[in-house]
Amino acid sequence: MNNMRMLAEEEENDDGTEVTWGAFLVFDIHSRLSAFQEDQQRINTFSKLNTRLRSIEERLEELKQEKEALDDLATELELTDEDESVLYKIGESFLHLPQSRAMKRLEKDQAVLSAQVLDLSTGAEQCEKDMKELKVTLYARFGRAINLDE
Repeated sequence: MNNMRMLAEEEENDDGTEVTWGAFLVFDIHSRLSAFQEDQQRINTFSKLNTRLRSIEERLEELKQEKEALDDLATELELTDEDESVLYKIGESFLHLPQSRAMKRLEKDQAVLSAQVLDLSTGAEQCEKDMKELKVTLYARFGRAINLDE
C-alpha cells in the first residue's frame, strides 16, 4: 500500500546537512518580482509620457490656430486708420480701443503666445526624448511581445 510516513525531528537532519534551496527559490522569486515591478514602472512611465505628449500636441495645435488668428488681426489692424477705434477682444469681452493701443496689445498677446508655444515645444521634445529611451529599454527586454508604437 502506501508506505509514506512523516519523519520525526531526529530523522530530518540525521546527517547534519542543512537544506538551503528554499532560500534560493525565495531570492529568485523576489528578484523576478522586483524586475517585474521595474518593468511595470517603465511601462507606466511610458504611458504617462505618451498621454502628456498627446495633450501637449493638442494644446500646441490650439495655440497655432490662435496665433494665425492674431496674425490675421495684425494685418487687419494695419489697414485701419490710426484715428479709428477698433473692437478688441480681451477675455470674453470686446472693448473699443484706439488703433495704436490695440496694436500694442496685439503685440503683447503675440509675445505671450509665442512664449507659450516655445514652452510647450520644449516639453514635447523632452517627452519624446524620454519615451525614446524607455522604448529602447522596453524593446530590449520584451522584444516583439510589447508594442509601443501607435
